[in-house]
Amino acid sequence: AVSFSLTQTACRKEEDASIGTANTNQNDGDKVYSPGTFDASVVMPWYALLNKLIIESPGHTPPIAARDIGYTGIALFEATTANNGGHRSMAGQLNGLTTLPPRPCNSLVPPISANAALARIIKQLFANANAANLARIDSTELALDALLSLGYSASDLTNSRNFGHDIANAIFTWSSTDGGFEAYLHVFPASYIVPLGPGLWIPTPPAFSAPMLPYWGSNRTFIAADASPLIDPPAPTPFSTTPGSNMHNAALQVYNTVNNLTQAQKDIATYWADGGGSFTPPGHLISITAQMIRNKNMNLREASIVLAQVGIGLNDAGIVCWRAKYNNNLMRPISYIRQNIDAAWSSFIGTPPFPSYTSGHASFSGTTAAILTRGFGAIAFTDSTKVPYGFTAKSFTNFTTAAQEAATSRLYGGIHYQFDNDNGYNCGVAIALNVKNLHY
Repeated sequence: AVSFSLTQTACRKEEDASIGTANTNQNDGDKVYSPGTFDASVVMPWYALLNKLIIESPGHTPPIAARDIGYTGIALFEATTANNGGHRSMAGQLNGLTTLPPRPCNSLVPPISANAALARIIKQLFANANAANLARIDSTELALDALLSLGYSASDLTNSRNFGHDIANAIFTWSSTDGGFEAYLHVFPASYIVPLGPGLWIPTPPAFSAPMLPYWGSNRTFIAADASPLIDPPAPTPFSTTPGSNMHNAALQVYNTVNNLTQAQKDIATYWADGGGSFTPPGHLISITAQMIRNKNMNLREASIVLAQVGIGLNDAGIVCWRAKYNNNLMRPISYIRQNIDAAWSSFIGTPPFPSYTSGHASFSGTTAAILTRGFGAIAFTDSTKVPYGFTAKSFTNFTTAAQEAATSRLYGGIHYQFDNDNGYNCGVAIALNVKNLHY
């Protein structure tokens, strides 16, 4: 059973409505529409477009994509569900979000507000999108608005659009103070000085790029508890080049694994790679979330809650993971192996340009799996989100097994030690618990 919706009471009498239901005989202010009586079809084109923008807009690397997804989900939730039917706003619960435009107790039409909010927040978050994609945002908003507006009074529609836009504007203003504003323009800041020393990260082949987003771990998390050292993973395995040490054994495990990959392991590493030019790991995970919303025929209220939860978790997982990366600055397996085991060795998947500990894939996957399991249960599912990109649909017994495979894929790829994956995954699960403790 789906368990994303909570107690339902409205600021005014809540009545049923559905997309396309005529309400022209209702006086403005007489009706408060529940998002629980609308389907979630309005959100699907927007989340598909969100992933297209992640792929095609420069600089929207995994942590930035997670941030995009986080603010989009919060804007959707606030425009449709917060302060309606007994559901709490995120204002006063999330770091720095003190106030939002009040929800008018009149005839707001939730799909219209959702459409307006999603169009506005996505356009603001992707200000560097190309002209064609910026135009696509506008045309999508207009097309969906025309489809969803049938049967509602002009005043209801105007109120709903204005409220959605106002919410998005307020969320975007809040986002501009988190430390990640327009970070897509500064992915490799020249101001960062790479620390030097035994075991510390050094640029990796083939590009030997400068480190990506070194300050990201200082960003404001959505949840206060995720800014606490208590949420951070333990220190990594102590660095040592001595054969038989835990560190040497961890690197040797990577070395031997990659040198003896089965075809199934290669397929797993490739499936979850989600590297440059893709929708990134957060995009992959939000696509799975959207697929589950469709599969379970969730209504707009339920969809807004789960999309907000997963978005909040992904954003904070990225920040906590990057905080660990640059606090520890651990060298990647390829650097360790070439220095201490085999100078000619190469990983199966290209190593990304930032420190090893912890794994972003494991962190993102761990928090998403825990959130989806809490909402949908430990159910089997088939991930078909990568079929458009040439992959075969992939079935899993539950969300946890999928997330653990995503984490282990980085060992198969040769780009993470197993302790990177294990501690990143556990940290993601801990973040999901903090997401659960918010009031929706």
